[in-house]
Amino acid sequence: MFEENLKKLRKEKGLSQQEVALRLHVVRQTVSKWEQGLSVPDADLLVKLADVLETDVSHLLCGEADRRESRGQEEALVEQLVELNRQLAEKKRRGRRIWKAVGIAVALFLLFYVLLVVLGSVAFQQMKAEEGVEVITWEQEELQP
Repeated sequence: MFEENLKKLRKEKGLSQQEVALRLHVVRQTVSKWEQGLSVPDADLLVKLADVLETDVSHLLCGEADRRESRGQEEALVEQLVELNRQLAEKKRRGRRIWKAVGIAVALFLLFYVLLVVLGSVAFQQMKAEEGVEVITWEQEELQP
């Protein structure tokens, strides 16, 4: 119902999806998804959308039906919006946790690698410094048969 009302009200006002998107500071595809019922705006955007379309939120959500009769539908839609917002927030939190874990793993790997290089270099220098041990390097020009 929301998607139908949005499309109808937008066209009545003579606005394109792009114009609505610009006024709400979202991309046109977002407005398209709302009109297709693929997603819904969060509560703040819903209020701004109603302002852009010069209507109230209940008219946007419920249409022109008797608003007293559609009170239950309005409450159900509001509950759905709240649940969707909660789910989106949780998804963002999970995504941030995953990237944080990946970042920590990469940092630990790099730290371990640098530590191995440093320790290997120190060990190599110690072997070179010991008496009686000859270390052959690529830099030596003379090779003895």
